[in-house]
Amino acid sequence: MIFQLVRRFTQTLLVLFGVSIATFLTMHLAPGHPLQANPELRLDPTAVERWLQLRNLDQPLPAQYISWLSRMLRGDFGQSLLYNRPVTELILERLPSTLLLTVPAFVLGLLLAIIVGIYVARKQNSWAERLVQIFSLAGISVPSYWFGIVLIILFTYRFPLFSAVGMRTPGDGSFWDIIQHMVLPLTVMIFHNFAYYVRHVRSAVLNVLNLDFVRAAKARGLTDRQVMILHVLPNSAIPIITIATLSLPMLFTGAMMAEQVFAWPGVGRFIVTSTMARDYPVIMTVNLYTASLVAIANFFADVLYLLVDPRLRVKA
Repeated sequence: MIFQLVRRFTQTLLVLFGVSIATFLTMHLAPGHPLQANPELRLDPTAVERWLQLRNLDQPLPAQYISWLSRMLRGDFGQSLLYNRPVTELILERLPSTLLLTVPAFVLGLLLAIIVGIYVARKQNSWAERLVQIFSLAGISVPSYWFGIVLIILFTYRFPLFSAVGMRTPGDGSFWDIIQHMVLPLTVMIFHNFAYYVRHVRSAVLNVLNLDFVRAAKARGLTDRQVMILHVLPNSAIPIITIATLSLPMLFTGAMMAEQVFAWPGVGRFIVTSTMARDYPVIMTVNLYTASLVAIANFFADVLYLLVDPRLRVKA
């Protein structure tokens, strides 16, 4: 087991190294530079050249990459070209707002999907199963920004029940004011999370319900609840763990479209703004940050696999 974890951790480090190279080359090989992100901006070529020199953007790419990687390994992710502030500081400022939105959306969406997924798996070919399948397909197919705009039209303009812009009302910022601002973006995220998760939960539980050992457990006189808790759920846990852990990075990177539509001051909206402004240090840091979260989530999933399924504890 330890050998497997060490090997998996080494693979994670190699993946992150490859992501750093790919991200750096993608950003710097694109034509132009951040000052050209705004076509209406007219600057003197001498001033542009001086600006690039001050930020070491005129050096060869290998030198720029080595310099950036060495600073990154020391914990220095550079300064934003747009805000002229440390990138880490800018991300940490927006992270609490993102977690306030994404954590409830993740927990509620997953719990609701597990409950409904188990129920419809036990009610095969029923109206409830067909309804959930239609709802899930609609949730995956409908773009989040479109659904968000529909909610804004309905519940902000047609029926003014909730606020749709920002995280709080200027001059207020009370607990209930923040909750009122959270309702619509949280609804969008829960809707899409549930639609995505419930299909996997239903499929995982349904596959286990049709196995012989489940029928044997029922033949021994166990109740449906005992069969579900003792046999079905533990054996269908791995697919559920997979979708849950792979969704963990979203908790920290935010839902970009939902945050953009509702002007939520989180990391997701910050990523969109920085990308449009071609803010190199921010984009490279965020990409590496996101890749690190994905790699950590995969590593965490591997650890949970070994804990849940003893059959995987075999030295490869």
